[in-house]
Amino acid sequence: MILLAAGIVNRILGFIPRIALPRVIGAEGVGLYQLGYPFMIVIITIISSGVPLAVAKLVAEAESANEEKRIRSILRVSLFLTGVLSILFTVFCIWAAPWITSTLITDSRVIYTFLSMCPILPIVAISAVYRGYFQGRQNMIPTAASQVVETLVRIVAMLAFAYLLLPYGLEWAAAGAMIGVVTGELFGMLVLLLSFWRSRRGSRTSSARSASDLAKTGGLRPFRISELLQIAIPVTASKLVGSTSYLLESILIAQSLAVAGVATALATAQYGVLQGMVIPILLMPGALTYSLSVSLVPTLSEAAARGDMKTIHKRLHQSLRLALVTGAPFAVIMLVLAEPLCYFLYNNAEVGKMLQMMAPVALFLYFQGPLQATLQALNHPGSALMNTFVGAVVKLALIVFLASKPQWGILGAVIAMNANIFLVTMLHWHSISKLLRFRMQSVHFVKTGLAALLMGLSCYALMHQPLFGTPLVRFMSACAVGTLVYLICIFMLKLVDRSDLTRISWPGKK
Repeated sequence: MILLAAGIVNRILGFIPRIALPRVIGAEGVGLYQLGYPFMIVIITIISSGVPLAVAKLVAEAESANEEKRIRSILRVSLFLTGVLSILFTVFCIWAAPWITSTLITDSRVIYTFLSMCPILPIVAISAVYRGYFQGRQNMIPTAASQVVETLVRIVAMLAFAYLLLPYGLEWAAAGAMIGVVTGELFGMLVLLLSFWRSRRGSRTSSARSASDLAKTGGLRPFRISELLQIAIPVTASKLVGSTSYLLESILIAQSLAVAGVATALATAQYGVLQGMVIPILLMPGALTYSLSVSLVPTLSEAAARGDMKTIHKRLHQSLRLALVTGAPFAVIMLVLAEPLCYFLYNNAEVGKMLQMMAPVALFLYFQGPLQATLQALNHPGSALMNTFVGAVVKLALIVFLASKPQWGILGAVIAMNANIFLVTMLHWHSISKLLRFRMQSVHFVKTGLAALLMGLSCYALMHQPLFGTPLVRFMSACAVGTLVYLICIFMLKLVDRSDLTRISWPGKK
């Protein structure tokens, strides 16, 4: 719930620059800003993607055995490993920036954005270790606080730097927006460091107690870097497939659009619309699935260590039911109200066509996070890796085949992304069903589908009632009434009941 609250705040706040930035630097400027991201995501994945999960798992195990010295050893080794890797890759990126931006990305103007991103590598590496440390101690507050601070600083810094550098050209304005992102990450890291410094006071007392306990049990178990790598490497490999796919996707979309006869500037703008406007709306409900994924790993790992299959099934079922029930209304709004939503957010109703095409696979996307976290928690990251790889190959092949055709263009890339989301989620589901013999009752899907259908009809009827207020009033009313209809339906159909609400830690409740 802590991570969910922070995630919702971040997603809502995160839309401020998403809405304002295109108005400051335009779709082409957003495209320059977005084109530099994929390559850097690959580097960040190599450095730190598997570290938070590995550190969280090792710290949780050490804390359950009351081994404070082992926890400190895990932290030191993890910081050293990620620190060295991040410095090496930062130097490499600065050196290779001209070739990467002119050859791979095909728009040499991206070089300023790319160089502005380089300092983010050591910052993200350090933050990843400390997030894993706090998650392993079942303390989600520092992670949530750092995310909120990072978002607030990023919003102000992105818009301020982009506006100040706009007179020097779009490429400099995009670089200014990226400097804002780096500034936000820096402040988020400082929050984690401050939280760690404060937590050390309490850990000294527990360390003294653990010394006497360790004397009775035979002393401290030595920590080896191989233990960290054994967990981190498979997780990193799985995420590396996804991030490499993201990189190749950006390259292939640009080159396929060129084959289709789309000019470079227009192709950059179309990619900016897809990645900078459409995808953020699609991912907004991911605040819940992210929080579920993070909290599932230690919970399922602990249950698996005890051989408690009942708890594993129960927690997985709860997570997927939550993802289904909370994700469905977002999918309905994106399908039925896509064009007015994009018009009022971005002043561009045409963006809604892409969003409407992706709305049908939204629920598959929201299932994907918890399913992948389950495979990783149950020591089957290889299955997640293979499923992600198969999906990536299909997506990239479809991009080359469809986006290069003039009649499809950027919409071909949207279809390829839809195919990837659907395929990877179904493969994850098959792997878990085979591993755990897990099944979800079909009645949950039927009830949620009925509630979503009634919500969609309500939204459509209100939005297309010309006698009822201005378009903005109709849009807001359609969202509000549709959501109310959905909430009434899920309570009447008992998808959510009173027992679910009593488990929430309301303010003031112990």
